[in-house]
Amino acid sequence: MDARFNYYGNPVATKFQKYINSAGKVVADSTLPAATQELVKIRASQINGCGFCTDMHTKDAAHAGETSTRLNLIAAWREAKVFTDAERAALELTEQGTRIADAAGGVTDEAWANAAKHYDEDQLAALVSLIALINTYNRMNVIIQQPAGDYQPGQWG
Repeated sequence: MDARFNYYGNPVATKFQKYINSAGKVVADSTLPAATQELVKIRASQINGCGFCTDMHTKDAAHAGETSTRLNLIAAWREAKVFTDAERAALELTEQGTRIADAAGGVTDEAWANAAKHYDEDQLAALVSLIALINTYNRMNVIIQQPAGDYQPGQWG
């Protein structure tokens, strides 16, 4: 499989990515736990069918010490005992925030309240921002059919 075009080599795309990567740095530097950040990125990428991002973030998470058991169970997190209540709240918010079109009311008050029990306002801001950001990356890669499998941890900095 080849990408439809070299998005990552295009000057307009490069400028755009510069800005969204800066936004990503704000989230990465926040107090939202790094493990939670990777879980969110992986789950949204799975839902959106973004192989490139799923490949990248599972490899980055493993490289950072995430266990294979937890990585293998992200898609089935509701039935898995390996996630904390806070991580479950973040995963639920991720799913609802990613599947907005599938839910008549968008994100439920219950999902929001559950996340708010586990994260302070800065962490909630980072979580919402991260969900929006990973959905942006997923959409770019799905649209151009960016192939997956070659990513090496740390490749993008």
